[in-house]
Amino acid sequence: MPADGFDAVVVGSGPNGLSGALTLAAAGRRVLLVEGARRFGGGLRTEELTLPGYAHDVCASVLAIAVASPAFRDLDLKVEFAHPPIPAAHPLDDGPAVLVHRDPARTAAGLGRDGVAWLETVGAAARAGLPLVDTLLAPLGVPRAPVAAARFGASALLPATVFARTVFRTPRARALLAGMAAHSMLDLRAPISAGYGLMLASLAHLAGWPVARGGSQTFADAMVARLRELGGETVSGRWVRDLGELPPARTTLLDVTPRQFLRMAGPRLPAGYRERLTRFRYGPGVFKLDWALSGPVPWRDPAVAGAGTVHLGGTLAEITHSEAEVTAGRHPRRPYVLVVQPCAADPTRAPRGGHTLWAYCHVPNGSGVDMTEAVEAQIERYAPGFRDLVLARSARGPADLERHNPNLVGGDIGGGLASLWQFAARPVLSPRPWRTPLPGVYLCSSSTPPGAGAHGMGGREAARLALRES
Repeated sequence: MPADGFDAVVVGSGPNGLSGALTLAAAGRRVLLVEGARRFGGGLRTEELTLPGYAHDVCASVLAIAVASPAFRDLDLKVEFAHPPIPAAHPLDDGPAVLVHRDPARTAAGLGRDGVAWLETVGAAARAGLPLVDTLLAPLGVPRAPVAAARFGASALLPATVFARTVFRTPRARALLAGMAAHSMLDLRAPISAGYGLMLASLAHLAGWPVARGGSQTFADAMVARLRELGGETVSGRWVRDLGELPPARTTLLDVTPRQFLRMAGPRLPAGYRERLTRFRYGPGVFKLDWALSGPVPWRDPAVAGAGTVHLGGTLAEITHSEAEVTAGRHPRRPYVLVVQPCAADPTRAPRGGHTLWAYCHVPNGSGVDMTEAVEAQIERYAPGFRDLVLARSARGPADLERHNPNLVGGDIGGGLASLWQFAARPVLSPRPWRTPLPGVYLCSSSTPPGAGAHGMGGREAARLALRES
């Protein structure tokens, strides 16, 4: 590792670490980026997990929040984002799948008598545009769209179950909202769970749900290349276990969760702050499967083949039960399953004729239960014959995911529970939660505002704060 001469050191090269490093470098600071893994990217890595020639995104894959984020959208990186014909689909047992199109009106048409309600809620958030996105992704800043944010917040604070049953009248619309809200990894009866669903659904209309052509790794590689163009230096394959291992610099950004920071800082932290960090709660984990397939998934409703993302779990009641079971520390028999079909947008992910597919379900944090059968049964429920196409599979539970990326504590891909309290206190209650008691040291991971997602805003906000204070 280079010894000295740096204005800033950034530890961790996930979306937030990369965003923070680029913000500092663009301001003229000499930056060193340190990554423990062999390849840069954190949650943006792409690997051949099954067979040669089949490229699988290890974590983040659908990059809607990245293309909409103010941290990334003006960087003009050499990355091609590929959009599937349909952003998302929600198959049902008793009829055609519910489809979310880029066009809100077309989506509403498929919701029948709930179409107007969709346009008045999700459609309104999409119409509020990027100013609302910017406001929601910088919740401690000056709002760019205060009126739209207030309207959005009135619904967003509700439990998804309450919102769905109050606003929508049909099982189809309620199921669709549940599938969106379940991305939060919360019990859908919990406050704020509706907000996650509303934001994700509105992004499907506003920005689409694209993937990076060639894999999410290309997005990370483009940011690393830009950092080097700005004079930054990079080191990979070097895990930082103690802050004393880093070269001296007036600013240090840490793209790590509270657990790693507690270990790295050791006794340097004041007892009070240390106690507050130990109270930070992690959310459920995920059990993730990647498949190499000999052909496209044989969905019962052929329209689902064009969807980049597919939510499996049935009705609002079924998904609510599944997520409540996980929250209670149990493994649902029929889990909510989030499926991504990268080849719907990017056929380069697999050899000619082949397809890649990945899916995960939520499990209690740190679970050691193999959910392969339960996940594949849910896919077979809506795509009979799916298993006949499987050439190879890769299964990773919470422990495997954490070994691959220590930020995924217990398999939690969100950097901490996304509850209402931890939306405000992330990781501690403070008007500047990125700042730590150690001079010049800032946290910038998804354990800081605005939370989970490949948006890079934690890094940007931490870096901007550091620039103001140094």
